[in-house]
Amino acid sequence: MNQLKSLQNNLGYEFKNIELLEQALTHKSFSNEKPEYESNERLEFLGDAVLELSVTDYLFTEFPDKNEGVLTSLRSALVRGKQIALVLKNLDALDYIKLSAGEKKSNGQNKSYIQANVFEAIVGAIYLDGGYKSANQFIHTHLLPTLTEILEQESYIDSKSKLQEISQERFNVTPTYHFISESGPDHNKKFTMSVNFLDKIIATGEGSSKQKAEINAAFNALNAIENK
Repeated sequence: MNQLKSLQNNLGYEFKNIELLEQALTHKSFSNEKPEYESNERLEFLGDAVLELSVTDYLFTEFPDKNEGVLTSLRSALVRGKQIALVLKNLDALDYIKLSAGEKKSNGQNKSYIQANVFEAIVGAIYLDGGYKSANQFIHTHLLPTLTEILEQESYIDSKSKLQEISQERFNVTPTYHFISESGPDHNKKFTMSVNFLDKIIATGEGSSKQKAEINAAFNALNAIENK
């Protein structure tokens, strides 16, 4: 467990029960190979709820003049998979993720959805180890500062509406969304959707529902268009 000491320093939290952190880092592919290790799926489930409560409470308090729609968009932008995956990457945590040999070979530690799941699992682990106050502090320290960039770039604005406006103005087409795949257990489904201009896939997105996957696909499409 000593190898996790530097990671705890990066997280800014020292675990009383270090096994919780180890579990948070254990992808289901690893636990499938080694059943004595419990995967991070249950911690991810818990952490997702803690994360949403923490972010919702912060936004509600910090922006008393914003309506429910804007607050929802801000929250979605903050807890978007790629957003929290980037935070985990900045914590230098990727090398600690436990993956199966096959998942390692496919560069699993650099998959944003795996990174996002680990971040949520770490939140859940901190919550169990130190309570809501500790988990909330972790989120405030590492995730909420990214809100500044979100506000500056207006990336919280409804991605689907923004993409439709841009695509019609620039390309005279209306985006369409198509189901690609579904994976995961019933309590933790992952959907992948594509956004197309005519028959061409512009981008794909993942989410816990088809609607969230569409929003993420639109967001990724906007980035692709703006970076051309």
